[in-house]
Amino acid sequence: MNRKLPAIIIAQILPRLFLLQASWNFERLQSLGALYVMAPGLRFLYQGQELSMAFQRHLSYFNTHPYMASPVLGAALALEESGATGKNSVLGVTEFKEMTMAPYAAMGDALFWGALRPLSAGVSLFFAVKGSLWAPVVFLLLFNVPHLWMRVGGFFHGYRSGLQVVEVLQRRSLPDLALRIKEATVVLLGGLTAFLSFQLMENEKIFPLWGFGILAAIGGIAWMIHRRVSVLFMVMFVVFLLLVMTWFGS
Repeated sequence: MNRKLPAIIIAQILPRLFLLQASWNFERLQSLGALYVMAPGLRFLYQGQELSMAFQRHLSYFNTHPYMASPVLGAALALEESGATGKNSVLGVTEFKEMTMAPYAAMGDALFWGALRPLSAGVSLFFAVKGSLWAPVVFLLLFNVPHLWMRVGGFFHGYRSGLQVVEVLQRRSLPDLALRIKEATVVLLGGLTAFLSFQLMENEKIFPLWGFGILAAIGGIAWMIHRRVSVLFMVMFVVFLLLVMTWFGS
């Protein structure tokens, strides 16, 4: 019996992905939102008592990064399809959600909140310091293109791949990508700081090459972050550097 979800059902699910966090509760967190996303698919796959049991399954505890929820819920729908057609899976849909939501939450936090958002803000600052009104547009585009790709494209990847979506995301090496973006952000902000310092010192008749000294300092900090040097040591290093620069600049 073929129960492949038709395009009209997929079209009903996609806008619901953006409402995942419309309802939270302290006991099961995003569970109601996850069920709301999957409800059109479940209603197509099941009727009667089976539909009631499917709804109960997806009212269990669920909490992950809101953008990374798309591949999880897409794969969960693929597993529900297999179950509705009588195919046994090596992993139940509830177990799959429990196993993936925590690591996906960590990857989403690191990639979107910890890396992509600061990078987008840093790039838009270059436009802002020049007084360009494109600055907010640049920020929104840089952040939301990957965000929307994960929301929509991630759902289709999960739905097409099923359990294999875990391998697909592993091949993307998202934690490594987040680390590279963080390093690029540090270098970018270092360049911006050096540029602004150069302009300020030139206006104040201070030897302007001190501005490029700040760029070297930021590069050194980026290297220490890469080498996992402690934050306390880096703070002490920056304070020492500022004291030296103040002494020579006075």
